[in-house]
Amino acid sequence: MPQPFPDFPTGFLWGAASAAYQVEGAVDEDGRGRSVWDTFTAQPGRVVNGDTGSVATDHYHRYREDVALLRDLGVGAYRFSIAWPRIVPDGKGAVNAKGLDFYDRLVDELCAAGIAPAATLFHWDTPQALEDDGGWIGRDIVGHFADYATAVGERLGDRVRMWMPLNEPVVVTMFGYALGNHAPGRALGFEALPAVHHQLLGHGLATQALRAAGCSNIGIASNHGPVWPASDADADVTAAETYTTLVNWLFSDPLLRGRYPVDELAEAMPGPVVEDLKVISTPLDFFGINYYQPTVVGAASATDGQAPVVEGALLPPGLPFEPRPVVGYQTTDFGWPVAPEGLRETVSMFADRYREDLPPLYITESGCSYHDPDPVDGHVPDQARIAYHDAHLRALAESIADGIDVRGYFAWSITDNFEWAAGYAERFGLVHIDYATLKRTPKDSYYWFQELVGKQAG
Repeated sequence: MPQPFPDFPTGFLWGAASAAYQVEGAVDEDGRGRSVWDTFTAQPGRVVNGDTGSVATDHYHRYREDVALLRDLGVGAYRFSIAWPRIVPDGKGAVNAKGLDFYDRLVDELCAAGIAPAATLFHWDTPQALEDDGGWIGRDIVGHFADYATAVGERLGDRVRMWMPLNEPVVVTMFGYALGNHAPGRALGFEALPAVHHQLLGHGLATQALRAAGCSNIGIASNHGPVWPASDADADVTAAETYTTLVNWLFSDPLLRGRYPVDELAEAMPGPVVEDLKVISTPLDFFGINYYQPTVVGAASATDGQAPVVEGALLPPGLPFEPRPVVGYQTTDFGWPVAPEGLRETVSMFADRYREDLPPLYITESGCSYHDPDPVDGHVPDQARIAYHDAHLRALAESIADGIDVRGYFAWSITDNFEWAAGYAERFGLVHIDYATLKRTPKDSYYWFQELVGKQAG
């Protein structure tokens, strides 16, 4: 018999999330500029089925319907991202008033529904004009990002209740610049390291800009997960430690400790590193963790002749580690292992590593893709998604019971949406989207989450 669902602390924030390019559509409307994802998706072979975000879920025009779904879901916050090229079409220079107007309307709609707006400033849609100048590999972009933050903060800072300048800088670095299977599609290998430093520096400058504009409650939404060695062999353990340094601590140590995790990485960054780290480590009000899955890593194999692969992207030769399959777990239809204990482990490893330097935590994303059936009589059964969120929330409750300060959970995502290089093949939403008609149909997981939030609030 299943154990009773745990009670979360009073005031625990229940939310749902999305990102601009994945839902908005309207890419050519009201003065929006081009982003790297507009360019990337126009290149043949980049995205499954040639899908693009040009229409997506048409959130730009249907946001009132989506806010109504959020209101009826009962969540206390909606995490959305602001499209940089909609606010500053070329990434620098003149601000597009119509772009700000859209988010003004969205924020007002959320406030009227009693939902706290939680805004991400950069969820991967770099203005193409800035990418043409070098993107996150160059240093000039960080000042433009701070200017953009100022424009948004001055307009929306009186109503937005949570701010996240960056979402998942590890993904932009690894898949966008190192491996090339995300926009902007550059395959630079370790030459992508400046993208880490410049994103983090941009985050620090944007945090300062938001505070100067009167904004508060500023954090980050950063992807993290445990890295498990493939065996107890010293070589595998060392490989796993190297990998976790690159995908976890490289992105959190500069923010929370004001230094890079190892000297070799600091020496590889463009300078002035010491001065930049003072900006990067600008104090945060919270730290947001996006959790999806653990990774198993072993020492590089020289005998099987198979190039290691991460999320469909070939890793360059010569690395001292290689990802291995995570065995013994059920997988989502995206092929990701379902390991709720990995969420608890992630939270614990942050608490153990940073101790008094760790601000309150939020789980700013967690979710799963299943290839749900089309609605029948308005009904979409998705028991596997219910089981995913149920198990991950139970694991999170254990972390809170351990004494770790976790203050909220955002389900990814409120609706099905454009899943980057996987196009529309993957469905993460609590709400089903019919991409032919754009009809929204709440899935069984939506009603389960609605009941859960209602009971917890009661």
